[in-house]
Amino acid sequence: MKSFNGVNKIYTEDCINFMQNWNGDKISVIVTSPPYNFDKDYSKYKDNKKRQEYIDWMGEVARNSYNILVQEGSFFLNIVGRPTDALLPFDVVREFCKYFQLQNTIHWVKSIALNQKHKGKTTKELNGDLAVGHFKPLNSDRYFNQCHEYIFHFTKTGNNKLDKLAIGVPYAHPSNLVRWKTKNKTRDRGNVWFIPYENKQGAFIPIKHPSEFPEKLPYLCIKAHGVKKNMLVYDPFTGLGTTAMACVRLGINFIGTDIDANYVKIANSQIKAHEKYLKESNAV
Repeated sequence: MKSFNGVNKIYTEDCINFMQNWNGDKISVIVTSPPYNFDKDYSKYKDNKKRQEYIDWMGEVARNSYNILVQEGSFFLNIVGRPTDALLPFDVVREFCKYFQLQNTIHWVKSIALNQKHKGKTTKELNGDLAVGHFKPLNSDRYFNQCHEYIFHFTKTGNNKLDKLAIGVPYAHPSNLVRWKTKNKTRDRGNVWFIPYENKQGAFIPIKHPSEFPEKLPYLCIKAHGVKKNMLVYDPFTGLGTTAMACVRLGINFIGTDIDANYVKIANSQIKAHEKYLKESNAV
């Protein structure tokens, strides 16, 4: 029987088997984006399970995650449904709620259209209508383009205290400090996060992966949970190592798993390149 306990590494391993045989410290935060069952072109995984089979499989991910997560831990699940099956994410949520409490639902906005007349009096930079961000165009006369995805925040009790101001945004006007009787110059970001896809030009290792998320997404999730010394973050579906790179930026320990040895190799290379970049630029 395999046994796993080393940190700051990516394992070439099925996540359920890994979690069942993890012998290291319990996990503080899990951040992940599993295959969406969209028939994506993964090299080692067939992304076309029958619908109920997929939901049951995600339930196994939830059950095993619960066992390795600390009592006050957080699980941030990034998922979305097809336009033709918009209920799938919520059926996955129901499966997760057999083990966890759904504490927050966050909307990751990848692209948004802004109308100049709605910019508000304090926003001076917007001089006309503007569309910001990227999305894959949808060739349909029935459905809108999908410009957002969900990030479901699960905890064991539903009562976790968050470090919301760690990812806070400035108040639009100083009068708000008086109005809300606060000395904090930042406010709660809320549950709508605009995170456009990063420009891949000049990336450390340009490589095609069918489903990546930007580093800022796990970065914000981990900071919102609260960064503590000696905490450990796990990504069951590591892909090219985005969650691990966010951990490197935050100076915390990570582990990850992926069944594709090629992805693991690329992830490890990107993590090393990221560490070097942060060290040389003092950007941590």
